[in-house]
Amino acid sequence: MAPARRTAFAEGVDRLRAAATTEPGRLRIIGAVLALLVVAFGAVTAWQTGERAAAADDVLRRSQPLSSGAAGIYRSLADANTAASSGFLAGGQESAATRDRYERDIRGAAGGLVTAASSAEPGSAAEAAITRLNRLLPEYKGLIERARTYNRQGYPVGGAYLRYANEKMQQDMLPAAEDLYTKENQRLDADYADATPYPWAAIALGVVALAALGWAQHRSYRRTHRVLNHGLVAGTAATTVVLLWLVVGHMVARSGLDGSYEHGIRSLSVLHDARIASLKARGNENLSLVARGAETVTVGGKAYDAYYYDFDKDMGVLGKRLTEAGALADDGAGTTPIKAAEGNMAVWKQRHASARAEDENGNYQQALDKVIGAKGATGECFDSVDANLARAIDHEQSEFQQAAGDGRDAMTGLPVGAAVLAVLGAAGAVAGIGRRLSEYR
Repeated sequence: MAPARRTAFAEGVDRLRAAATTEPGRLRIIGAVLALLVVAFGAVTAWQTGERAAAADDVLRRSQPLSSGAAGIYRSLADANTAASSGFLAGGQESAATRDRYERDIRGAAGGLVTAASSAEPGSAAEAAITRLNRLLPEYKGLIERARTYNRQGYPVGGAYLRYANEKMQQDMLPAAEDLYTKENQRLDADYADATPYPWAAIALGVVALAALGWAQHRSYRRTHRVLNHGLVAGTAATTVVLLWLVVGHMVARSGLDGSYEHGIRSLSVLHDARIASLKARGNENLSLVARGAETVTVGGKAYDAYYYDFDKDMGVLGKRLTEAGALADDGAGTTPIKAAEGNMAVWKQRHASARAEDENGNYQQALDKVIGAKGATGECFDSVDANLARAIDHEQSEFQQAAGDGRDAMTGLPVGAAVLAVLGAAGAVAGIGRRLSEYR
């Protein structure tokens, strides 16, 4: 009976075992293993650093701008609501500036929604929030126009339409905008999470490749008493350069990205919250005069004017966020506008208390003058708070872009450079082993 034919794998193992019994065979195996380790190191380095560089670029160019854009949509909507209530209080004397501000905010919100929609993934929660806002925005505008029309004609129903528009804004539109902001922040956090982890697989392979190259050179020295093998030295040098570039480059990139988060993203988040709180406070201040006590809320068994009550809550949030922003600011350019906003807020609270006292005493016109008057009104304080917060946001945005840009740039060229140097290193290792093999011919 003929013996069973052996498999190609088994025959290959036998040939490899036979080759390993001779020095040329062992050298060929060593050369193949060295080349494989160095190429694998370069490939994994290129893969991991390429992913991190792409994520860092997304942080800088996509997710953070979209997060700020979502905050801008929220701010535009809240500011439009505030401008509408200010114009309503002015009645037939509504200024062109107030009307233009409202229209500008509506256009800004609509433009922001277009930008957000272009980057939203189909079927995502962000897309749902954008769709909802696109549906609600025309409805809100229609309510505001009705309120203005009836207000100009002197019909009290205009106030009811304004309160209904405000209810739609507060209960439907702003929560949807906040949800969009939350989703964009989650995307930003995910990009940071992809950009900052250490590339442990590449580092481990680099250490193993260097150790193998060092062992091969030591083995060559023991057998030939030659201190240097030029090919192996070249392979070791190339591998060392890639490993150092990888470690140092990633450390610098991680430092820049961490700095952009700590001194940019966190500050921007707090400042956006502060700006939104000031807008909501201003809107509630206006609406308290529009409603004239028609809306109340009961807290602890005691009834309060709903809008005055919400104003106090919003001012509390504003003060807390300004304190947090001051603690996060790391230079004078960031601290100065925040301190100025705190001063504006203190004056605002004083003027508001005076206006509220007039309103509660039945002096409506005097209260109105203290809120939307030409001079010494709370509106001046609100505008100053908003302007200073805008300055602080611009500064922190610049800080973020600088730090995140430095982090991204630290990995520039690393994926391609690692791949090229790895190929050269593998070629050097093979050439060094080939030089030893030539001695057996």
